[in-house]
Amino acid sequence: MSKRFENLKKIPEQPAKRLLAAGNAKLKTELKAPASAAVPVVLAELEAAEAWVDMLRLLSVALPPREAVWWACLAGRDLLGDAEPTPCLAAAEAWVFEPNEANRAKVQAAMDSAETGDKTAHCATAAYYATGDLGPGEMKDLPAPPGIVGACAFGINLKSLKCRKDPQEQFQLMIDRGLNIARGGNGKVKPAAAEAASGAETTKGAS
Repeated sequence: MSKRFENLKKIPEQPAKRLLAAGNAKLKTELKAPASAAVPVVLAELEAAEAWVDMLRLLSVALPPREAVWWACLAGRDLLGDAEPTPCLAAAEAWVFEPNEANRAKVQAAMDSAETGDKTAHCATAAYYATGDLGPGEMKDLPAPPGIVGACAFGINLKSLKCRKDPQEQFQLMIDRGLNIARGGNGKVKPAAAEAASGAETTKGAS
């Protein structure tokens, strides 16, 4: 198996099929791996099949909720470019850093006041439901819609495909971010093309 999928310590050691079912998600690729196959094994098979969308889908349900929200926020940053963070994005990021009820309330306020067509609304929605319930008080006893966090993370990552001239480069960046977060990183990785260019410059300078 590729080293790309090693040490994904944040991802539960459960069959990928079980995580997909729990996240109310399905892959379009017909897998050859057994039903008991873990996430890294399935990711490797999907990579070999160049099933990039399915790789994002699997990561969206395999990452823990808080990590999935952060992954979504990184895609939100892509969508905004150099613009200031929207209230939805800022509130979601604040919740990731301190996932408490006060910050969740700010997420709800941002959602309630969000403008129609807010590109980063998925970030706030994911953050709000990441605790697994419908809200504070009596709503805390009611479960959040199944798979909503993963669906939001998946959706905003797909939206960010248009942020680069080469969708393939954006696909790989999103996947590498998810894998970095799964290893315990902050997801702030460089695009593969930029990494290659940086390595070439280093080699040139050393020669």
